[in-house]
Amino acid sequence: MMSNLPIFKVPAYDEVSDQAKTVFDQFQKTVGRMPNLYAVIGYSGNALSSYMAYVQAQAKGSFRVKDREAIYLIVSKFNGCEYCQASHTVSALKAGWTEEETVLLRKGELPEQKWQVLYRLIESVIEQKGEVSVEILNDFFALGYKEAALMDLMVLINVMTFTNYVFRLTKIPIDWPLAKAV
Repeated sequence: MMSNLPIFKVPAYDEVSDQAKTVFDQFQKTVGRMPNLYAVIGYSGNALSSYMAYVQAQAKGSFRVKDREAIYLIVSKFNGCEYCQASHTVSALKAGWTEEETVLLRKGELPEQKWQVLYRLIESVIEQKGEVSVEILNDFFALGYKEAALMDLMVLINVMTFTNYVFRLTKIPIDWPLAKAV
């Protein structure tokens, strides 16, 4: 059945709306190019602009950039998104993680208690469609997190799941160095 799926082409700048072109221009300035995944989201200027506003707003939450990148890697692993594992490995390295740590994060084997708990919580949210045991929640709160951090974590899971699913739907070419296998 999968063979009936359309082949998604990565749209060029002149093939997207003016609304999407604004975001393409921002990526050109900050990254030096438009990553394929965001370009495909740009088929809808509304979807791309809305997504970028959501990402920028959630960056003001409970988790700093290094933690967000780790969370994105874990979410992308559970959602089976090779694209986001690749792109967020690059981002995680820039944020201060080592390549070995990025692999351990995705395996759930980083020894720090915080990452053991976050891994189990993210796994439960994704695998159990939002259900999380009282034990895991208690472990999360025992780390010093409050309800606001839990809601911020849910937003990060949501942000990453969107791009994970876009890649899994479109299967566009990965334009980042591939992440090491776990």
